Amino acid sequence: MSPHARPLDTLATVTVVALSLSWGLNQVAIKAALPDIPPLVQGVIRSSGALLMLFAWSWARGVRLFSRDGSLLPGLAAGLLFGVEFVMVYRGLPLTTASRATIFLYTAPLFVALIGSRVLPGERLGPSQWLGLGLAFAGVVVAFGAPQASATTPAGSTLVGDALLLIAGVGWAATTLVIKGTRLVHAAPEKTLGYQLAVSIPVLAVAAMVFGESLTAAPRPGAIGWLAYQTVWVVGITYGLWFALVKHYSASRLSAFTFLTPLFGVAAGHVVLGEAIDWPFAVAAALVVAGLVLVNRPR
Repeated sequence: MSPHARPLDTLATVTVVALSLSWGLNQVAIKAALPDIPPLVQGVIRSSGALLMLFAWSWARGVRLFSRDGSLLPGLAAGLLFGVEFVMVYRGLPLTTASRATIFLYTAPLFVALIGSRVLPGERLGPSQWLGLGLAFAGVVVAFGAPQASATTPAGSTLVGDALLLIAGVGWAATTLVIKGTRLVHAAPEKTLGYQLAVSIPVLAVAAMVFGESLTAAPRPGAIGWLAYQTVWVVGITYGLWFALVKHYSASRLSAFTFLTPLFGVAAGHVVLGEAIDWPFAVAAALVVAGLVLVNRPR
């Protein structure tokens, strides 16, 4: 059976749910490490460590990362967008809650669907996709209208942080569209990720210098653990597992599970960081997740 039509078996289903849970916890990991490691410094370390792991993964699997295939320029563009996206993420997270950050960041698939329907062949939206976009963007409006501060988030800063995370979502969508609309679509996923990690390192390093970020003391073990979670597990391992799943199963069926990630992110912010979830934000999250489900339905 073709991998494009192969249904998900029990192992694949459990794996993709575990990946969604891992990705939902990522914003919590960044936030939890903030007291000891400045945000952009986290980004530099994460991209650098993950790039080394990607080289090891690619060598072990025989993936050629440096062959000439015409993907250099779009790869650099994707990497620049990826770097800017994470500047927004790392600067925005100290100003808002991890729960809210997850919802605004995961508007990216909605922007991909909206813009892709106009610029990519074969990406036209059906009625259910348009309904999904409407519900999700209504959820974003509701979320912006329900600002909340927490014990670790300065009052009055939430809207700024939310806006930065929404810009990050747009940046993520732009990266996806560059990948889908250029020679990168034919490159190995590992090579595409390599471009993003390699280019993001200097982008994040320059941003860290501009904002005056540096390590002033040795981080505590807890902060190191959360940073290792981002670097080793999320980027170094879960992305590799995702690539392996995509090669053996239907990408569209796998993508249908993406709606779980923001749900897990909101839950993790509440459970791990003690972030409050009031009813307006719960409604907003439900609208965004419902929109993601509809947008990911087969056309």
